[in-house]
Amino acid sequence: MKKELIFNSDLHFEHKLWRRELFFWEDELKSFNLRLDELVNRWTNKEMLAQLEHYQNQFILQENNIDKLQNEINIHEANISKSTKQGKDLLDIHLVKNHIEFRNKMEVQRHIYRDLKKEFFTFLSSYM
Repeated sequence: MKKELIFNSDLHFEHKLWRRELFFWEDELKSFNLRLDELVNRWTNKEMLAQLEHYQNQFILQENNIDKLQNEINIHEANISKSTKQGKDLLDIHLVKNHIEFRNKMEVQRHIYRDLKKEFFTFLSSYM
């Protein structure tokens, strides 16, 4: 059975990709919130305003999730850096396990974010 080696640089590269993805989501959420502001000024219907509030709350939750994920990346990066400074280019099993768990969190977050975005665009198309 062949064992695959995982290097710090490989995990660092994946962290960079995740950070870019999270920054993109943050930027998108800013745009979505601006759109909500426009709609709040345009509509007075209570049902519509309730839906806008729902999306505002969902966007706040997503912003919090993004912050938590970014913080986890920073912690993992610090652990990688510490390992590299100790002359270890290969990660130990515990750090790799944490990385794989985080990869799964990112995948779940992608689905949640994608579904929210799709729902929001459907909502917008029905009121625009």
